[in-house]
Amino acid sequence: MKSHFQTVALIGKYKSPEIAEPLLKLADFLTNMGLKVVVDNLTAEHILAHPYGVTALAQMRGKVDLAIVLGGDGTLLDVARTLAPFGIPLVGVNQGRLGFLTDISIDTMQRTISGMLRGEFVTEKRMLLSATVLREGKHVFDSLAFNDVVMHRGNSSSMLEFEVRIDGEYLYNQRADGLIVTTPTGSTAYALSAGGPILHPALDLIALVPVAPHTLSNRPIVLKSESVLEIAMHRAIDARVRFDGHTHFDLNGQDRVVISRYSAPVCLLHPVGHSYYRTLREKLLWNQTL
Repeated sequence: MKSHFQTVALIGKYKSPEIAEPLLKLADFLTNMGLKVVVDNLTAEHILAHPYGVTALAQMRGKVDLAIVLGGDGTLLDVARTLAPFGIPLVGVNQGRLGFLTDISIDTMQRTISGMLRGEFVTEKRMLLSATVLREGKHVFDSLAFNDVVMHRGNSSSMLEFEVRIDGEYLYNQRADGLIVTTPTGSTAYALSAGGPILHPALDLIALVPVAPHTLSNRPIVLKSESVLEIAMHRAIDARVRFDGHTHFDLNGQDRVVISRYSAPVCLLHPVGHSYYRTLREKLLWNQTL
């Protein structure tokens, strides 16, 4: 069978030995289709003997045509941040309930992926955020985020106090438990629980969603994706900035967090017939009869 892809990377949920069996079944299936299969090094730690090559995510540039992620949305988020700069498209297989990003069932993955390898897929490009922490004018930390960048207080009862500027223009000063800067992908994650809007993932937008603001007039605001945000911390007792709920960095007073759209998008492949609205109905229980 002629495939759009020649070398496929298989990546399993981190520290989940139970993913080994379905991953190896998929690897055998792909090999029998004439494709070369590699496994990322962290996944390989949970697989005993296997005949497949092992490659670290950071070393896949130019070596892999497609990455298939078995796990959940959180696993795909982690992988996407590393592989997006390489332009490697991603396919998500969910080992449990279908997610917003991992929309292929592990029970039907062979049949579905077989069709996708024949070209029966739709391509979706989604934006990432790039964030840099500046301390006394010096660059001290940076990271990418697929869902969101979140400034929040830790165990302290004190609210954060910060100033927000957009493209250099003053927007507001705010006292709140935190601030969520979200992509459309992240609009159905933490930002949704904080009262933010649902943004279709095809849109190139950034939303600011305050978390428990002291002033009720502080509302979520949606910005163009070309905007450059600067959050200056004025009071940051036990404060942190988190990226997709995974990577974090402790903030000090007077630190500045600069956030902008990352230059490369995440490329997701979905089976033909994929519907974002159907996913919304199922995940948010909109299909239940009142």
